[in-house]
Amino acid sequence: MPVPPSAVPRRRSVLPDVAVSLTGAAFLLAGVAGALPGPAAAALAVAGGFALACVRLAWLAGAAPPPHRPAADGRPAPTDRPAPAGRAAPPDPVASTGRPASTGRPASTDRTVLAGDPVPGGMSAESGRHASERDWHAEPGRRAVEPGPQQAVTFRWHADVTAGDAVPHGATATGRRARRAALSRRVAAILDSAVLVAGLTVAVLPLSDAAHRLPIALAGLCLTGALHVTALLRLPGRSRLSGPELLRRTVDVLALGVSLVFAGWMLLPGGPVPAVAGVVAASGAAVLAVLAVAAVAERRRRPGAARCHAGAALTLGGLTLLVVLLACGAPDRALPLVAAPLVAGALLTAAGARRTSGGERPGRDVAPAAWPRLTAPAGIAALAAGIHLGTAGEFSTAAMALGLAVIPPIMVGELLAAADQRRRVQRLAAREAWLRRRLGPDARAAGPVPLTRAELVRAMAERSGGALLVVDLHGAGGAVPEGPVLTEAARRLRAGSETHDLVARLGDTEYAVLTDRGPVLAYALGLRLLAALGEPYPRPGGAVRLGVSVGLAETSGGDPEDVLRQAGLARRRAVQLGRDRVEWYDAYLEEQLVRRLDLERELPGAVARGELDLVYQPVVALADRMPVGTEALLRWRSPALGTVLPAELLPVAADLDLTGEIGRWVLDRACRQLAAWSAGGRELWMAVNVTPRELAAPDFVARTATALAAYDVAPERLVVEVAEPVVGAEPSTVVARLAGLRSIGVRIALDDFRAEHASLAQLRRLPIDLLKVGPHLVGPGGDGQRPLIDVVANLADRLGVELVVEELESEVQVAGARRAGCRYGQGFALARPATAERVEAWFEEYPSTAR
Repeated sequence: MPVPPSAVPRRRSVLPDVAVSLTGAAFLLAGVAGALPGPAAAALAVAGGFALACVRLAWLAGAAPPPHRPAADGRPAPTDRPAPAGRAAPPDPVASTGRPASTGRPASTDRTVLAGDPVPGGMSAESGRHASERDWHAEPGRRAVEPGPQQAVTFRWHADVTAGDAVPHGATATGRRARRAALSRRVAAILDSAVLVAGLTVAVLPLSDAAHRLPIALAGLCLTGALHVTALLRLPGRSRLSGPELLRRTVDVLALGVSLVFAGWMLLPGGPVPAVAGVVAASGAAVLAVLAVAAVAERRRRPGAARCHAGAALTLGGLTLLVVLLACGAPDRALPLVAAPLVAGALLTAAGARRTSGGERPGRDVAPAAWPRLTAPAGIAALAAGIHLGTAGEFSTAAMALGLAVIPPIMVGELLAAADQRRRVQRLAAREAWLRRRLGPDARAAGPVPLTRAELVRAMAERSGGALLVVDLHGAGGAVPEGPVLTEAARRLRAGSETHDLVARLGDTEYAVLTDRGPVLAYALGLRLLAALGEPYPRPGGAVRLGVSVGLAETSGGDPEDVLRQAGLARRRAVQLGRDRVEWYDAYLEEQLVRRLDLERELPGAVARGELDLVYQPVVALADRMPVGTEALLRWRSPALGTVLPAELLPVAADLDLTGEIGRWVLDRACRQLAAWSAGGRELWMAVNVTPRELAAPDFVARTATALAAYDVAPERLVVEVAEPVVGAEPSTVVARLAGLRSIGVRIALDDFRAEHASLAQLRRLPIDLLKVGPHLVGPGGDGQRPLIDVVANLADRLGVELVVEELESEVQVAGARRAGCRYGQGFALARPATAERVEAWFEEYPSTAR
């Protein structure tokens, strides 16, 4: 037989709420405008809302529970529980014949078991024993027959049995539900009384003289507060607070309470404040803080209870405002202002009571809301201070002290919130790791705990296509901050991935994402992850940024370990190219990376093993082709890799922090060779290239002077070459080092001069002796204009700087450089780089000269 309609709460319409709100607003505006007396306008404004709320609460207080109906076999029906608010009670799932009624509707919370299998709560389908804190109910579309041998039965369980309850097979919690229903009716009756008292308090104001209004308002406030507190303490689902939660609630109440007291102090009119108004305002602020914090804390776990707390806060806040206005002698036109919080509080209280009486069950593992409990106190205090500053223009000492008292509880609240978040992350990680182990490696239920490498390899072996992304995180100083930063990075990684993607952790800061998407979409996923992970990470000491490198490789049914290696190589290539980029794997890339790995493996120790060498390229005077100097060029004669040129060698040395060691060797060998040639009567200069890292070393000038003294080489015979782009990158450091070299007599050459406007402009402030330009400046200018080398040569002549045209590879270029007035040249057309012995043999063809 169906449940009587009187016992089933129906979905209520919002039209009555809208109607009473609009009516109340009209009366409120009429009272403020003076069209109606203030007390009468306040009474009329709250009348409709309080009447509607009282009717609803009275209906909840008098509603009968659904009748208890036994099943066909004489046992109590498992559907014996009150229907949730706004939903009809479910029909009888078991007919008198014992057949299950099925609607074919799936439910994600169902579980089908066989007889003898364990079911949640410690109850087996065979024994039917229930020995934990859970109750089970059959619902429409679920089989609820008595399980026989090997007969499947589906249960749906709910956490609505309190600790210590035990429901044996064949029994129901009818008595407990009846007690809970009776408690809900009593709570609704108490809330109805509280709303009624608040409404009557405002309603009798126009019927009483001015002398009695304040005592009436005080009595109404006290009685309404007592009734609300009594009802709120008896709401269903209330549980004892743990120590950390109690501490957090206390700190939140303290912060909000102090801010409300400060706001009340700032907004009270100037002059002496009546004692009644001060005491009521301070007490009301404390009560409002408690209720508001409770409402915010319960809004996700128990929404109905949160509405009841918020309704009580609004109602008591409206009555507190009424008392303060009456005590301070405010004009009657101000009294209708209390109508808005009172009506909202009454309707919200009725809505919360309706939800709690419909069988609301507390949610679990809900994160505490950080807003507005942390930001509201600061916002309230700041707003009140701004209004007071605009009206009064100054603060008293006590007011400033009270305002500053808001800061400590807010800071403590922030620290507690961070601790709560850490504990919650740890709990979720532990729980969802257990879920992942139970559900298997293919489940994306891994959540905050990514898959391991072994699980990722197993998942890749079971997939036939897609792509693998390897993501590496880099900190500003090389190390990534641990703790919240890595946790947030992992969260962003999961949030940016698709639903069916698998996330694995390969190392401390290395992750992998396995997706079944094609190359284009996989690359788009990599860019999305790059953007998400590159955003700043907030920290107490200031936000930090992480560098991100992403390597991509297609799976294509290949060996999982090979795919991991390929994606890792692509990620390494992204790091070498400057990070914050996505790189695909291909065969040529692997050749480059293998070569790079070989270089990184062999280069350390190359100096000690004597594998480095210098070759020398002569610099000649263009007028007579006489040698005037040489440039030392580095070569690495590796037994395993062959001859490695500086373009390939120096980037690897910089990454391995070997630039200083190699630079010292080059300077020492060049000075030694220069001393040997000088001893043979050859007065030549020796040019040595210097990297930016070498030039930035504080001891570079002193080290150069030591090398010259060790081999008794005249300083003016050594030329230090620095590339022009290096000067533009760090001009102050470079100029200081070059000036130091000039002070000891070493000459300076500016290499790779680009002849741009900025380059020409900075020539005057650079302490240089030689200017090296490329052959592209020697060619004819555009539109019939003279070659650019003429402009550079003219400027160099005025500055007293000699020009050296390098990379001359043809006689045409040599002739062009000579016609432009350039004094020196260097290139294959004049002399090729060679070992010291071959250069000496070449020198024998020319007489000794000093240039």
